[in-house]
Amino acid sequence: SIPQDFSSAIGALMEVLDGGPPGMIIGGVAVIALGFPRTTVDIDATVWFPLGDLDALVRRLGRAGIEPRMEAAIDFAKTNHVLLMKHRDSGAPIDISLAVLPFEEEAIARRRMIDVGGLRMAIPRVDDLLVYKMVASRPQDLRDVEELLLRYVDTVDLPRSRRLVAEFGAVLERSEMLITFDQLVALARGSGES
Repeated sequence: SIPQDFSSAIGALMEVLDGGPPGMIIGGVAVIALGFPRTTVDIDATVWFPLGDLDALVRRLGRAGIEPRMEAAIDFAKTNHVLLMKHRDSGAPIDISLAVLPFEEEAIARRRMIDVGGLRMAIPRVDDLLVYKMVASRPQDLRDVEELLLRYVDTVDLPRSRRLVAEFGAVLERSEMLITFDQLVALARGSGES
């Protein structure tokens, strides 16, 4: 389940996202919402918002009780495409990635609403979350991919995920990304047959 201290922070973030800009919760919280119980230390989100107008986004977040957790957060975000924020009441860290790629825009447009224990949130479709996780490819991300595939391998749009993983692997010159993805898919399919 979603960590208790994150619930109010997610509620505040969804209040902002419901009024625009288009965005969604990604990362560990999205994985938990999709049925894999795991721990997470922050809330990851992504928004489609012009980099030149981040002051307006920070003000909107501030009205919902979400504030920068570092000096010069906007300058940092313009360079690194992530706003490092925190929920004032709970102290929960919130990392808001600023979407700039066509894939991210499309993933946000395809997001879906989900209810987890009375907490309503926008999250990616599983096939898009798999791509986000494969691009990050840290050990926990690969574990998330494995768990998501075990749960959704028969219902997810795998050709879409595989095509996007291949494209990112080529652009990032990480050919092992697609090999790893294919291995995880094969593992998930094999476990379903046993």
